[in-house]
Amino acid sequence: MKPTFIILFSLLVQQAFAQTPLTSTEIKDFKQHVEQTAQQTETIVSDFVQEKQLEFLNEAALSKGTLTFKAPDAIRWEYTKPYTYEVIFKGNQLTVHEAGSTKNIDLSSNKLFESFNSLLINSIKGDMFKDEDFTISYYKTEKGFMVSFIPKEKRMKRFIASFQLSFSEKDYQVTQLKLIEPSEDFTLITFKNKQINVPVPDSIFKM
Repeated sequence: MKPTFIILFSLLVQQAFAQTPLTSTEIKDFKQHVEQTAQQTETIVSDFVQEKQLEFLNEAALSKGTLTFKAPDAIRWEYTKPYTYEVIFKGNQLTVHEAGSTKNIDLSSNKLFESFNSLLINSIKGDMFKDEDFTISYYKTEKGFMVSFIPKEKRMKRFIASFQLSFSEKDYQVTQLKLIEPSEDFTLITFKNKQINVPVPDSIFKM
């Protein structure tokens, strides 16, 4: 059996090489690629897997579904497993369709939802780096890039420790979104089978 300190040292080395801060030149180059990709993106349709990790649960709670985005500001999350419901962000409105009922939320009156929606939209549009609500850090990872957003606003810090967005090195599209709470519980969303600029009818964003 390996001594404990050797195991710990090995883990620290692995973590050190897992992500490396980008230089100012690399950050500039990364931003340009993301912005160029975003300018060419009108629609996105993607499957997703959502993992909710809570301290009191031994295993993560899994959900699956489909994300649909249409420029400039429409996003639809359709959950299909284990429960069926829809969450639609459009403009300053959030609508939830579940079990035959509909709930509407004015995002302008809810800072948390408004910031989350803004981050999602801006990550796809490529102008998230101008958000003054977050301290932003950039990293190179084994599979591409990761950008960390730490809230500046005190009220938001009570609910969110950080957002993390992972990007593909191949096409600079978002591959994962991670929301970390102050308790270190987190929600990780991984996007799969992504289709770019396919036809998307306005009707699916009906509020």
